[in-house]
Amino acid sequence: MRGWAGALRAAGTGAGAGSGSGPGLGGFRERFDFGGRDVASWFPGHMAKGLRQMRASLRRADCLIEVHDARIPLSGRNPMLQEALGIRPHILVLNKMDLADPRRQPRVLEHLKQQGCSHVVFTDCQRDGNVKKIVPLVAKLVGNSPRYHRAESTEYSILVIGVPNVGKSSLINALRRVHLKKGKATAVGGEPGITKAVLTRIQVCEKPLMYLVDTPGVLSPKLGDVETGMKLALCGAIRDHLVGEDIMADYLLYALNKNQQFRYVQRYGLAEACDNIEPVLRRVALAQGKTQKVKVLTGTGNVNVTMLNYPAAAYEFLRDFRAGRLGRVTLD
Repeated sequence: MRGWAGALRAAGTGAGAGSGSGPGLGGFRERFDFGGRDVASWFPGHMAKGLRQMRASLRRADCLIEVHDARIPLSGRNPMLQEALGIRPHILVLNKMDLADPRRQPRVLEHLKQQGCSHVVFTDCQRDGNVKKIVPLVAKLVGNSPRYHRAESTEYSILVIGVPNVGKSSLINALRRVHLKKGKATAVGGEPGITKAVLTRIQVCEKPLMYLVDTPGVLSPKLGDVETGMKLALCGAIRDHLVGEDIMADYLLYALNKNQQFRYVQRYGLAEACDNIEPVLRRVALAQGKTQKVKVLTGTGNVNVTMLNYPAAAYEFLRDFRAGRLGRVTLD
């Protein structure tokens, strides 16, 4: 479990981690300094088990829906999953589009098309945005698939795959709301690892009769670079404490400045945009009232001193980004 996440943590120490790169245009960093660290393996046991189960389920699947986060449309897509797609119909659903920069969509679609992804749907499963497009697209692709024999069965079996915490379960629940007027069929959560094993089939539509199978999120056993891992962590695909909220907050500040998204300045009452995470976290702590009592040993005894809680401020900074309160940002 320590693996590549440990490498990320080792790449920076303290709130100012990553600040070693020179300033870019407007005084901002042009790149983020990870300290020259390489990415190590990070492949929890339940993910390996889930991948084996998914391979077994592939034989019964008519179509694959790959769900990914619209804020990282290119980073972190598991190459092992892409290999498993084979010649089956494949739809890439980029969820959480409400948090991504809409101006990037044309370039993203063009890049994905070059990678062989010609069927892409941007969605917001919390508000059922574009969810209605998925069932007709699945029916069309499966119906046109040479491997599918309509005479043998009148139902569709769809396997839902993707890295952790991108909204696979939310998509299934949204499809049930839209087509069956039903409530939740599978648990959802804001942290990775909610779905630990491949579940039973879940009906999401009556006409056509369609079943989806939710799967556990599976990360690649080896990520290409540390920055890809950091983007996945910012979007919640890896638990924060495995990477370190301090370096994540610093990378987030770097990413916001790089994307010229300066909403954090007004939100936290800063005088101007800055490239140093420490004053940002100080303002977050003051704005959110994040303090902690620290016992200080003096010559006359112990004294309780109230200090700003920087780790709590870093966590709030990350939460604001994930909730869209710092603007719509595409990290790729």
